[in-house]
Amino acid sequence: MKRLFDLLLVVGTLWVWFPLLGLIAALVHWKLGTPVFFIQPRPGRKGKVFPLIKFRTMTDARAADGQLLPDGARLTPFGRWLRSTSLDELPELFNVLCGHMSLVGPRPLLLRYLSRYSETEAVRHAVRPGLTGWAQVNGRNEASWEARFRLDREYVERQSLRFDAQIVWRTFWAVVRRHGISASGQATKDEFRGTD
Repeated sequence: MKRLFDLLLVVGTLWVWFPLLGLIAALVHWKLGTPVFFIQPRPGRKGKVFPLIKFRTMTDARAADGQLLPDGARLTPFGRWLRSTSLDELPELFNVLCGHMSLVGPRPLLLRYLSRYSETEAVRHAVRPGLTGWAQVNGRNEASWEARFRLDREYVERQSLRFDAQIVWRTFWAVVRRHGISASGQATKDEFRGTD
């Protein structure tokens, strides 16, 4: 039923988001050049790796030694606006259509975090990752890692279509308010180092 819910909502709103996707792709190409999309491997359900697709928001600026500059230095004003509106995540709807992700679930984090999870934190991989989630409507990147994992675990335990619908509705208002886009002093969120 959850998969059907995802497909009905994504396909049913195709007429809205697909033209918007094309417009933003053209803007990204104009402002940042190519590639338009940022594709990165992320762990999904049961840790299975999939290619997460987002719009590119940063340049490839490098230091003299060839290393990429920090995120904050590479994030352009246009990219910052894309992130503030969450429009950079619109291509993830293709991940939902492909079955890599769900509309609602724990956000897919970086591959290098997999070995750092405790047993309770790893519970987040019992379900498909989501475009939005319980943690995203309760602080997003402003929430501590401890709070984020607690909310992810709570979602896994409580998941239902009704709960998903509530989260989708709350996500709309979180995006409108542009709340919790980045942690204090960070371009997005601090690195997860593992739980002591």
